[in-house]
Amino acid sequence: METPNSTRRWHARLRRPALALAALAGALPLTAGTVPAAHADPGDSGRISKYNRQIAQLEKAYGGDLAKLKDAQYGVKKAQEKARDLQADLQVARGLVAQLAANQYMSGGADPSVTVLAADDPSNALSNMSLASHVALNQSNKVQQIQKLVNEQEKARKEYEAKIKGLQKEIRDLLGQKTKIQALVKKYKPESPSVGMGGVTPRMLKVKNTLDIEFGPFPTIGCVRSTGDPQDHGTGHACDFMVSTGGSSPSASGRSQGDRTANYAVANANRLGIKYVIWRQRIYDMRSPGWRMMENRGGITANHYDHVHISVF
Repeated sequence: METPNSTRRWHARLRRPALALAALAGALPLTAGTVPAAHADPGDSGRISKYNRQIAQLEKAYGGDLAKLKDAQYGVKKAQEKARDLQADLQVARGLVAQLAANQYMSGGADPSVTVLAADDPSNALSNMSLASHVALNQSNKVQQIQKLVNEQEKARKEYEAKIKGLQKEIRDLLGQKTKIQALVKKYKPESPSVGMGGVTPRMLKVKNTLDIEFGPFPTIGCVRSTGDPQDHGTGHACDFMVSTGGSSPSASGRSQGDRTANYAVANANRLGIKYVIWRQRIYDMRSPGWRMMENRGGITANHYDHVHISVF
């Protein structure tokens, strides 16, 4: 016969898993709380966006794809995704534990899966105790799994922060070599598509290469030709540095490129052996210095609004 004392002991046994789960449900947020709130979800959208903008700016300024930096950026992305996934799993697991604890509390201390034990035949006490132990063990396994998730999430957060520091270092290193890299980029910047290079004189070739390094790339550079009114083009002594194509007026940036090219050519004419420069219906002849307006030839290209013409001695 079951005595009041034995009944109390039986219910106490059933309450232990509930109390353990309730304690865990309350303790887990504190365990994970050791992770700073700002890093609990390593989305850090503002910080990552800032680094991505810096990478884009560096690639633009430093001559294209920065493979080493891109690799560090990829590592940050993968570590971020891993930490996010683990955090989502951890939140689901915490909710499950909290629900188990609440269910046990609402059912008077017994998990719904073992409430049948209270009404069972006392002669089955041994098997009932085995079943209760089995349920408690399963719940203990859940506790261990969740603690493992907590540990993995913290490890993933640390890996993510390490990747971020690596990316920061790569950016700092590149910024620290800005002058050196920009000089390298300038030396080996993209070359302009060129036509009519067969037969161009060595002096004209030097001018063409110098201006391409300084102000290119241009949409195209045309040198030797025999059609139309070739003048110095026919002998390989002239090149046209196009700043727009298809006979269209250049954009503001194209016009600026033409201005800088023409002004540089005039300023360095003696050093480079330049004979004259034509740009925007004006000519600057080194044999009679000064810009002078030219006759209207009737079109954008004919009046040199879409290209800078340079002839050499």
